[in-house]
Amino acid sequence: MIDFFKELWRNLFTVNDEVEGIDNMDMTNKIRKAARAQGRVQGVGFRFFVQTEAKAAKVTGWVKNESDGSVTMEIQGTPEQLTALEERIKRGNGFAKVSQLDSSEIEVVAGESGFSIHY
Repeated sequence: MIDFFKELWRNLFTVNDEVEGIDNMDMTNKIRKAARAQGRVQGVGFRFFVQTEAKAAKVTGWVKNESDGSVTMEIQGTPEQLTALEERIKRGNGFAKVSQLDSSEIEVVAGESGFSIHY
């Protein structure tokens, strides 16, 4: 139980945007998507949830709250990684309720190695 809280503390309060195990130089089969989530997605831990899920899926990119109440993000990985991540984002974290998730493919960012929350 103590290990759980140590890991939680480390994830919440350390700045480490590196995604372990991802090969930043291998751009083979990588795509990038710009996405926008709408619904109850602010004030419910949604950005942290997206970051946690992206790191677990070894996906790079960023996530950000918008002034209209939506959350935008850019996610980069293999098509399979992004499909799985988008499905998880649609289900939410138990507090968030995603009513709509729109995404479109954009240009890949070479050398990206982490997933961050933008403010």
